[in-house]
Amino acid sequence: MVRLAIDFEHASRVWWEKGGQELWDGITEGFDGSFVVLDESIAASWLEHARKLPGWDVGPEYAPHPVTVSAVNEDEDL
Repeated sequence: MVRLAIDFEHASRVWWEKGGQELWDGITEGFDGSFVVLDESIAASWLEHARKLPGWDVGPEYAPHPVTVSAVNEDEDL
């Protein structure tokens, strides 16, 4: 399992305004909106589309993308 989460330190709005918001809303429907936990294959497919949108790589070194990806520990409460 993988967690996709909004990186609030990524200040650019380009990705969100160029289709990222719709893409994010589509994957987080029914969740709180700031993160979602997905099967790795679904997350990989979503990220493939996300990376194609303008603004994906325009953030600073410490927050290069509008969405972060992290592994989910098996013992973690979701």
